[in-house]
Amino acid sequence: MDRFRYLRPFIEADLKKKMVFLAGPRQVGKTTLAQIILKESQQGLYYNWDNKSDRIKLQKNPSWPADISLIVIDELHKYRFWKRWIKGEHDKYHEQFRFLITGSARMDIYRKGGDSLQGRYHHYRLHPFSVAELNQYCFKGKCFDPLSFDKNVSSEIIDTLLKFGGFPESYLTQNEIELRRWQNERLDRLIREDIRDLENIRDLSSLELLSEVLISRASQLLSLNSLREDIEVSHRAISHWMNILERFYYTFRIYPFIGKTIRSLKKETKLYLWDYSVIEDLGAKFENLVACHLLKFCHFLQDTQGYKSRLYYLRDVDKREVDFLVTINEKPWFAVEAKVSDESSSPALLYFGQKLKIPYLYQVVLKGTKDVLTGTVRTIPASKFLSHLV
Repeated sequence: MDRFRYLRPFIEADLKKKMVFLAGPRQVGKTTLAQIILKESQQGLYYNWDNKSDRIKLQKNPSWPADISLIVIDELHKYRFWKRWIKGEHDKYHEQFRFLITGSARMDIYRKGGDSLQGRYHHYRLHPFSVAELNQYCFKGKCFDPLSFDKNVSSEIIDTLLKFGGFPESYLTQNEIELRRWQNERLDRLIREDIRDLENIRDLSSLELLSEVLISRASQLLSLNSLREDIEVSHRAISHWMNILERFYYTFRIYPFIGKTIRSLKKETKLYLWDYSVIEDLGAKFENLVACHLLKFCHFLQDTQGYKSRLYYLRDVDKREVDFLVTINEKPWFAVEAKVSDESSSPALLYFGQKLKIPYLYQVVLKGTKDVLTGTVRTIPASKFLSHLV
């Protein structure tokens, strides 16, 4: 399955012109994908900054073999001066070598100090498996066109994703004991290895407690004050830790869409996890799964096609709410309401559709079998809707 990761052809095409930075959560498959691309090139070298001997070689101004074409460096962002270093190597050797740099922290955030790398690279974010990717489907439509649903898809894939999540190791193993062990080890290594190496945090145990508390807050409006009280730390610390967990792809937040024709909320965010397999409540888990699929879709449009695609939610002061809104250049494209079993059209979805002139409205139902259009709202099984994204 890893050989057919959805970003592979785009990365291979861009490597012919520029450096490529590949970021994403720990254990999402970045290294595996990079090594597959490296193997296909047949002339390349692989370095891992976490490996002591590789780290020494890279720090001593390496002289690259003349018969190679691709250089892959894993976790280079952990080097304090990585930006300056890779800029120098690229500027000196870009006509001879291609560089693929991978990292489990947001490399767009950790671009600090030195000259800008602007114009020298393309940045990609690799996401876990999704329904579409597991069906080897990748969106090829145009923005603002209606989404195409030309085939029926089994619900087995979405059921497996809900149980084991979309990270390659847990999904492909599909063993409950191994899943629990993987979840524990991933969180421990994320906090006590990745975050500890890059962030100055004295109270790692409280950060670990926060990460566990957030599981029960997934798919809900996020209150930093409530978290501050639960963890018993300052508001500043909670805000800082939330930003760190987002930078390291543990959580992501989506913001309310601000429209001129609705009295929308301006500050409250909704919280989601990159690994939704840890969530117990089915409704929250399913909404989180849909959020991950839509974020992957938006990131794909940004990273491969340059569209300014964004994922929002809708909520006004009268507490009408719709789970998701996808926009292009801040213009609404389609809205999505995620339901476990309710196939009756959401009044809020219809209301916001009219107020914001949203072209397409979807009510996505996990246990639904109907694919019907009621007015402007299309009620559709989740497996069918999600299988036609990315």
